[in-house]
Amino acid sequence: MSKILVLYYSRGGHTAQISRAIAQQIMATGNGCDVVNIHDVKDDIDWPQYDAVALGACVLYGSYHKSVFEFVERYQAQLAQMPNSFFCVNVVARNPEKRIPENNKYLQKFLSLSPWQPQDVKIIAGKVDYPSWPWYDSLMIRLIMKMTDGPTDPKAIIDYTDWDDVKCYAEHILALVKH
Repeated sequence: MSKILVLYYSRGGHTAQISRAIAQQIMATGNGCDVVNIHDVKDDIDWPQYDAVALGACVLYGSYHKSVFEFVERYQAQLAQMPNSFFCVNVVARNPEKRIPENNKYLQKFLSLSPWQPQDVKIIAGKVDYPSWPWYDSLMIRLIMKMTDGPTDPKAIIDYTDWDDVKCYAEHILALVKH
């Protein structure tokens, strides 16, 4: 039996939801899993109790929150010492070709800026939820969507996440332990 650590940064809650779904799938296979928001990490993590780690972060305005880079800067050695994966959540991945790592500029941006180079990466399509976002986020993202032929209705709530693929990714994380 393996124990996996799923770390995440979430702004609107969708990456947190994806992280919990990953954990549920891992636990459904009889393995252990802890899910931790990187903002809740106050002391050092007990890294040796885990067999693998997955770190997820969402993209907003084409970038990641600075706390994601601060976290990987602080813990890059620990992240690299065990099987590891990084998952990127973004709405541009609503297009299948943008789920390919080489075609996703947001994942490539992370890899170019991060001091930690994950051994494994995954791109997960995010969620548009205009009504729950602050007005300025809603307005700016609608403008971006207009330029990229995405949804612009201010009442739109569209979850592009392939939840079956999230379950497969959870099992993929477990498979990293066995290699």
